[in-house]
Amino acid sequence: MKILISIDDTDNLDSPGSGQAAERLAHELQSRGMAQCSSISRHQLYVHEDIPYTSHNSAMCFTAATEATQVDPIIRFSEKFLQCESAAGSDPGLCVAVADAQLNTEALTAFGLTAKKSIVTKQDAYDLASLLGVHLSEHGGTGGGVIGALAAIGLRLQGNDGRFRGWYHLGKRGETSTVADMCAHDFVDAVVDEHGQTLAEDNLVVFAEDTVKTVLLGGLQVVPVARLNEDKNSVRWSTLAKKQVKRF
Repeated sequence: MKILISIDDTDNLDSPGSGQAAERLAHELQSRGMAQCSSISRHQLYVHEDIPYTSHNSAMCFTAATEATQVDPIIRFSEKFLQCESAAGSDPGLCVAVADAQLNTEALTAFGLTAKKSIVTKQDAYDLASLLGVHLSEHGGTGGGVIGALAAIGLRLQGNDGRFRGWYHLGKRGETSTVADMCAHDFVDAVVDEHGQTLAEDNLVVFAEDTVKTVLLGGLQVVPVARLNEDKNSVRWSTLAKKQVKRF
């Protein structure tokens, strides 16, 4: 079965960020044979003076393939992990949802989208989690991280929000690759244009920088690109620079 695991607000200004905490958690779950974990997506939430956050107010989410008997042990392990590994002064939250036919993805997505544009409360998060049967728990400080943790689950399910952690080296700046070669990597499901359309395998892509960022679009881990010319007989594309990728 597939589950979604999300954490938020595990850090302080002097500690590694929540992204690194999510990576460690995923690694621990895999190394113990509890689950096979996916890439980690970062979801940007609403930035407002009345919302406490460390740097960017973003939450982390990943999916995990596991056995039904492992769900409760994974929850207990993740809770203990946050209690032990979260930085002093942080307000960590954990959310775990089973991605089955009973999961109300529309309600979770609506919550995530709301959290991107307005203030929501801990009570809002707990009320929805209780209604949907989703695990939601706090593990220190004010526990405000439960808001972002629940929101990130909804945004991951929505499938069109967020950047994946990590920068990939697919080629050097100025070098050219085919879409087929880029998609040969297991962390690239597709290469898409600015309209979200998947490019054919024979399209040529120039690397704008030495590293490439993948984003979540259409429920897939994709490389976004921009058109370099208007010649329909010889279309070429370019990966996005770091500043351009920030819009996702």
